[in-house]
Amino acid sequence: WGLFRTNKNKLLSKKKMVNSKGYRNKTRSMFSRDFRAHGMEHLSTYLVTYKVGDYVDVKVNGAIHKGMPHKYYHGKTGRVFNVTKRAIGIEVNKRVGNRIIYKRIHARVEHVRKSRCKEDFKRRVAINKRRLSDGLRPIKRLPSRPKGEKVVSLKHKPQTISALKYDPMY
Repeated sequence: WGLFRTNKNKLLSKKKMVNSKGYRNKTRSMFSRDFRAHGMEHLSTYLVTYKVGDYVDVKVNGAIHKGMPHKYYHGKTGRVFNVTKRAIGIEVNKRVGNRIIYKRIHARVEHVRKSRCKEDFKRRVAINKRRLSDGLRPIKRLPSRPKGEKVVSLKHKPQTISALKYDPMY
């Protein structure tokens, strides 16, 4: 591949295309908008109220370039530590080597949405409060029990299955 001759008998190296490692490399499908969801962002995105301590998901909107977080944080869930006029400060865990680092990033509201990660927990808390007020004990999540026993009837005699001997066909 490497070398070729020119008309003056000089050896030149063949130019190869480099694998660029830019800020947005390998984000073609990650930052693309969904089917039939192109165009301007809806107004409801800007009207969501974020408070310090809320859990949020980072989901980058490729149509808005300002305030876009790095591709690493796309799909990550973090906690709000700062709310400004147009952006939100998010604390996200980042695994670097064998340790987890607490990173603080700022992203515009277009690239953030409220997380649903605590919904099940909040639902269980409400149910347990109701049970306590009724005088019942709270329900704890338990691992699934082993399956019950079954009786297998043998109407037909069991068959023994074994592999066939390899037979080349040439």
